[in-house]
Amino acid sequence: MLTRASRDAKRKEAAPLLLAWYDRSRRRLPWRAEPGERADPYAVWLSEIMLQQTTVQAVKPYYLRFLHVWPTVADLAAAPVEDVMKEWAGLGYYSRARNLHACAKAVAADLGGVFPGDEAGLRALPGIGPYTSAAIAAIAFGQRAVVVDGNVERVVARLFSISEAMPAAKPLIRARADEMTPGARAGDFAQAMMDLGATICTPRKPACAICPLMDLCSARASGDQERFPVRAAKVERPRRFGAIFYARRADNCVLVRTRPPKGLLGGMSEFPGAVWSVDFDMNTARESAPLAARWRRLAGEVEHVFTHFALSLVVFRADVAADAAAPEGCRWRPEDKLEQMEALPSVMLKVAAHARGD
Repeated sequence: MLTRASRDAKRKEAAPLLLAWYDRSRRRLPWRAEPGERADPYAVWLSEIMLQQTTVQAVKPYYLRFLHVWPTVADLAAAPVEDVMKEWAGLGYYSRARNLHACAKAVAADLGGVFPGDEAGLRALPGIGPYTSAAIAAIAFGQRAVVVDGNVERVVARLFSISEAMPAAKPLIRARADEMTPGARAGDFAQAMMDLGATICTPRKPACAICPLMDLCSARASGDQERFPVRAAKVERPRRFGAIFYARRADNCVLVRTRPPKGLLGGMSEFPGAVWSVDFDMNTARESAPLAARWRRLAGEVEHVFTHFALSLVVFRADVAADAAAPEGCRWRPEDKLEQMEALPSVMLKVAAHARGD
């Protein structure tokens, strides 16, 4: 167990060491202000929403495209939500896109296009929770705020050898991060902790020999760095099943529809299909077909993993006449322009590739 003296040493010494390292080794990211520059709250907010449960590399092209299409929060607020969902397609966790648009509209309409500079004001906006409000307050406005993401959790858990398993350890990790967070340069400190976790204090084979906090790290001293943060035993994801119907007209158009605005993949486009369930009955799958046609089941299945469950889809395909009408709630779209015209999530892109034999 750490002594009070050891904890006090980490609290006092960690921030200066980490900030000195950050000044030398900071990552250059498209949303990050250069040294001496003020961060743009819009850029910080946009990046933080995109980075939730998503890697930096995956976010970069989406962030740059969003900023190009909608350079300001007012531009984003004025855009149709369908366009926002379309640009977001493929990034996953689609409720973030709906909340992003709702937040932009609230900032533009109610706050004159200016983001609040404090955590409480930020948390009142759609889609902004405790972590995101702290990150924006610290990085964009220089407020002292305790910013704890997955990278920071790993750094702190190792630094203090926190043996309680996640997620129960989160309050203690946050308390230790609070002790370390300085009053000045809180935004730089938060980004330094993120950079440290992303580049040096990595989940596997951390580069402890070049870590600026190596002499303060309890896990390094005991030689069991990779044990932290301690994870609870994994629970196997349940599996759901379903059927998807890929109808293709003779004029090379395919049938799509929009999912309900709330819930999984809310507001995104999809090919018509049956409700996904753990007890899906394949014998009645064809009853969910969107129109009468000669449906044939394709070999193989489409597999996709969501956060809380795995999905297996069988795909039925039918070729229909060029004058076939779209059923209620559906529409025809040119097959070669699907990705440009529709907000298709990753699972539907897989279905399209499977149906085309790509």
